[in-house]
Amino acid sequence: MDERIQASADSSGSGWFATTHWSVVLAARASPAANQAWEELCRSYWYPLYAYLRRDGQSPPDAEDLTQEFLARLIANADLQSVEPRRGKFRSFLLGTLKHFLSDERKKVRAQKRGGGQTVLSFDAEAAEARYELEPVDTLTPETIFERQWALTVLGRVMERLRARHEQRGKAQLFAALEPCLCGSGSALSYAALSAKLGMSEGSVKVAVHRLRKEFGDLLRTEIAGTVDSEAEIDEEIRQLIRVSGGL
Repeated sequence: MDERIQASADSSGSGWFATTHWSVVLAARASPAANQAWEELCRSYWYPLYAYLRRDGQSPPDAEDLTQEFLARLIANADLQSVEPRRGKFRSFLLGTLKHFLSDERKKVRAQKRGGGQTVLSFDAEAAEARYELEPVDTLTPETIFERQWALTVLGRVMERLRARHEQRGKAQLFAALEPCLCGSGSALSYAALSAKLGMSEGSVKVAVHRLRKEFGDLLRTEIAGTVDSEAEIDEEIRQLIRVSGGL
């Protein structure tokens, strides 16, 4: 795991990443024309919000409607005007804003369907519920569910970027073969099997796995950097991600 999350800067070596989720938020607050990137962020992180609402006691239809309306308001900048440039962790901002929204909703008597019948972000509600049903039936709080699904969403975004990079390099087959090595330290037997499968020496396989883990770690740090307020918070956030996701 250490190889995958070792301290690293971006490829330019500048040490901090200019484009963060907060910069996207502030750009969207300032100009509706900047909403495309903001909408994409909402599209990426909707499921932790849905999972929170379901564990909070909302029925599947109500959780879907509430998630839609909450994101519609965010995309419309309705809840961004009070955001300050220094606002802490992006996930804390989203969860806090959702709780405030939910509190307001519970005080309202709705005269029409949530969201006015307008779907702003489309997502597969049936798939969302099927995914939610895989959650353990235990005493996990809505906040814990949100934190875990946030961590898994971050890891999923990193994995997709890593996969896309290898596809662009024409190495999709290599990535598919080595991807399981990101979930463990590997073994002599697995390296031997990979060597036979890929037609590479075991030494070459080990080097390829090391590079894959290093690149995964770099991309993970970049992704995490986009969700926190300062570079100093990256390692703390990675530790939290590992803790709530059950490890990498």
